[in-house]
Amino acid sequence: MPAIDPTQRLLNSGVVGIIRAPDGSQLVDVAKALAAGGVDCLEVTFTVPKAHKVLEQVADALGDKVLLGAGTVLDTETCRTAILAGAEFIVSPGTNVDVIAMCRRYSKLVMPGALTPTEVITAWQAGADFVKVFPCDVLGPQHLKALRGPLPQVKMIPTGGVTLETAADFIKAGASALGIGSSLVEPKAVAIKDFGRIESLAKQYVQIVRETRAAMKG
Repeated sequence: MPAIDPTQRLLNSGVVGIIRAPDGSQLVDVAKALAAGGVDCLEVTFTVPKAHKVLEQVADALGDKVLLGAGTVLDTETCRTAILAGAEFIVSPGTNVDVIAMCRRYSKLVMPGALTPTEVITAWQAGADFVKVFPCDVLGPQHLKALRGPLPQVKMIPTGGVTLETAADFIKAGASALGIGSSLVEPKAVAIKDFGRIESLAKQYVQIVRETRAAMKG
């Protein structure tokens, strides 16, 4: 179990590294590179073949050094499999109230996906800890800012479209954290085993979040 409250740990981190690849053979090394770069909240998506095995391997390799989660969880069967494999948080592209209920049963964080105000409210009322605003590459930081206006109580994590160029704007728009996939875990870097590249990108994103938050407070 994580040494500190998972919700606070995710908020402190500010970055969820989304690990997605055609196969799982390199993903423990990817997870290690992300952690070395300061991204200690990791989401292994269930689009990865044998994702539950990857979760187990990352959990064994890194333990409490990371807050480990599972993504692309579409149903309760997958949700329970992920939790038993070591996931401390569950992420979905949409809102499935049964998945939220399963996470509540096992006291795990849950981040259902939503895009519209109605979807965000539905997810939050159903018990979401965070709402994954997805896909954010369509509407960008201004959409997040617009959602935050009437819904300031909802902790939102934009996903899709978060890049080195847009990360600061999403934080300024009110993001509680950033969900970052291929612009952090670059498919080419994974393919050629350039884990140094992934570590470097992780450091850059963490620095952007830290500096933007500090500037907003100051």
